[in-house]
Amino acid sequence: MRNRKSGYGCPEGCPVEATLDVIGGKWKGVILYHLLDGKKRFNELRRFIPGITQRMLSLQLSELEQDGVISRTVFPEVPPRVEYAMTEFGTTLEPIITQMKKWGDQYKANMLEKKQKRQ
Repeated sequence: MRNRKSGYGCPEGCPVEATLDVIGGKWKGVILYHLLDGKKRFNELRRFIPGITQRMLSLQLSELEQDGVISRTVFPEVPPRVEYAMTEFGTTLEPIITQMKKWGDQYKANMLEKKQKRQ
């Protein structure tokens, strides 16, 4: 586990803080969502997540790998081919990521409905 700054105000060892440290932030949940259905190459992920910079994607993938949630496989080819996939431990996040997607869909629908009522 990486050395992290505590900023959520939880007592040391708070499991919610630990979870947010691993999957929190703007991009990690999105990256994990796209890896749920199988391994992806770096440029595939960039296409699925057009708003992320190459540097940020690299950083987020590296952190997820350090946390043991994804694996990085480099194939000895020229040019080298690199694939990212969920680890067995990472797949335990699938119900959380799937539920976050469902909640997000409901939230967006709710906001759209409220917007339409105001018009």
